[in-house]
Amino acid sequence: MILNPTEDQLELRTAVARFVAEVTPMPAVRRAMDTEPGYDPAAWKRLCGQLGIPALAISEEGGGAGFGVTELTVAMQECGAGLVPGPLLGSGVIAALVLDAVGDRTVLPSVVAGTTIASLAQDPSLTVDGGAVFGTVSEVLDAMTADVFVVAAGNSVYTVDATDPAVSRHALVTLDPTRRQGAVQFDGAAATLVGSSDGLAAGLDRATVALAAEQLGAMQRCLDLTVDYAKVREQFGRKIGSFQAVKQGLADVYTSVELASAAVAYAAWTADHEPENLAIAASVAKAYVGPEAFEAASQMVQYHGGIGYTWEHDAHLYYKRIKTTETMLGSADDHLGRIAAHLLDGIEAERIH
Repeated sequence: MILNPTEDQLELRTAVARFVAEVTPMPAVRRAMDTEPGYDPAAWKRLCGQLGIPALAISEEGGGAGFGVTELTVAMQECGAGLVPGPLLGSGVIAALVLDAVGDRTVLPSVVAGTTIASLAQDPSLTVDGGAVFGTVSEVLDAMTADVFVVAAGNSVYTVDATDPAVSRHALVTLDPTRRQGAVQFDGAAATLVGSSDGLAAGLDRATVALAAEQLGAMQRCLDLTVDYAKVREQFGRKIGSFQAVKQGLADVYTSVELASAAVAYAAWTADHEPENLAIAASVAKAYVGPEAFEAASQMVQYHGGIGYTWEHDAHLYYKRIKTTETMLGSADDHLGRIAAHLLDGIEAERIH
């Protein structure tokens, strides 16, 4: 097992970081927040065409580059650090990985290319009867800009044209202004069968690792911003970084970042080399990174003092993004429960044998 990045992966990280700094810097993120779609379509086109991030972990048969989740996590960390807005997570990661896992070869190539925006709609209330889907799903990523919905219902996965008259959607007011969500109602919309839901869990686990990587990137940026501020902010005639409480607090955050990095790297390696163990590795990463990233964001706001609470400072944007992603694709409690069930099953099996 080798968790250190390769030379190619380091080059990928540099390329993505340069793209984020030049194409989607924080002033551009703020401008995108005020637009109807919530992102710059031209920047999204470049992200897909120039960097090909959605294609990284997608099979060549599905129109992807055929690399691995490890490469995807490298890119997602830099995108998380820059709070890149747009349909990257919802369409380019979650929907794309699910479509690839269930064997779609029709919609997926255009999703990977960024010309089609797909959004996963998954809820126990969804039913499909006679080729028509019924039900309502709240908190759907990119619901308002989606061209197609990937619907998981029963034991199958379907695609639904978002422009179908039987599909209604409305935007939600959410905590994170850099990532849009909506509620979608299906009232007999035509559903095209993609395949069995057998691969759905694997696709979502791979997406969970990518999301944890995005959280890690934002977490690292929170630490970097806070350390830089602690070096220049003065209180009582001293830099606040010289105070023992501040040093210890930031050291704790640094430790959490290192542990989170290891958890994400291991989960990504598992996805690429031992997929049979991915479920637990993905849960470990998400269960750890989510709460620790939020703690890092909270510390950033606190150590920045009054300026950390202002709209003009970027601290609140990281705080809101990290808090929102903490519950996406399962909360820490959900994943800890999954880990516990796995351990208990192992104990029970040991007793039986």
